[in-house]
Parts: sequence; structure tokens; C-alpha cells
Amino acid sequence: MSLLKPFSKLPALNTANILLVESEEQFQQSLADSLVEETSVTVNVRLAKSLPLPVKNEESRPRIDLVVFIINLTSELSFQSAEASLKYLDPGYFLGKVCFMVTNARNASVPTERLDAVRKLAASLHCPLLFAEDQTPGGVTNATERLLTMLKVAAGLVPMATALYLSHLTRCTVPPDIDQPSFD
Repeated sequence: MSLLKPFSKLPALNTANILLVESEEQFQQSLADSLVEETSVTVNVRLAKSLPLPVKNEESRPRIDLVVFIINLTSELSFQSAEASLKYLDPGYFLGKVCFMVTNARNASVPTERLDAVRKLAASLHCPLLFAEDQTPGGVTNATERLLTMLKVAAGLVPMATALYLSHLTRCTVPPDIDQPSFD
């Protein structure tokens, strides 16, 4: 089992490669279908339930420009799978080439501790945390637009912008009182 490395392969011209990691594959496929429809650049979408990726396809696998961990807040397994997969990423990915996307954050049955744990994880790795509505076509479109913006920067297709700079602007921060009990 090898680490996934961001700079082990050369980039392709006008091409961006994204890896969507979701253990339950509910939102992953609709998001992938929407990402592929992009016309200004060629977007290649790779899907995975978890990391590490199989070694047998390593030679033919393109360079991955952005890794997105999709976490369904109604499932504890989804968070645990994303957390366990992080150790299979090279530290170079955490320089602007990883983000977390959370679904079902509005669900009343989601414990607030789970959302806080995801926020702490994203903040500790200095990664952006995006919230997405996976139940409506508009929510999928909105999530796609945000990911495409990040992907184009991470792939080097936007002049005068780097993935590290964008990551610094959009990274998740945890308020100092997050460990304090809530008075709701």
C-alpha cells in the first residue's frame, strides 16, 4: 500500500483530475456526473470508497489534482472512513489539494458533536470544509461549481493563483469556544 503523491506524474494539458472519496457513494455519483459536464477544461473524475487506491492501476492512473472527502453527517461510518483514509495521502496534498465536503448538515438527527469533529479535523489539516445539499439538483449544481473552482486552481489552470493560496483563503477554522458546552 503506497501513498498517493501529488507530484509523482506530469500534468496533462487543459486537464484536471479529481478524486471523490465517499464510503457510501450516495452523493458521489451525481456529483461526478455533474463535474464531467464541464466544457472549458477536460475533467477526469475518479471515484473511491476509501484509500488506499489499488496498486495494480498505479501506472495508468493520472496525476490527481484534488482529493475530496465526502462525509455524510448522518453516518458515523462515513466520518471514520474519511479519517482512516487520510494516512494514505502524501503530506504534499495538504498544501491546497484536499478538501472536505459535508452533506446532510441540516438534518435535525445529526449530533452536533459529529459536525464539530469534522470541523476540527478540517481545521487541524488546514483544509477547506464545504457544505453541500445532496437532495436537490440545485444543491448538486452549487457543489459542482465550488469544486470546479477549486479544481481549476489546484490543477494550475488559473493564472496567478495557486492551490496553497486558495486553501489559505478558504481553510476551515475552529472558534476557540467549540469545546464549551452549548446553551441551546
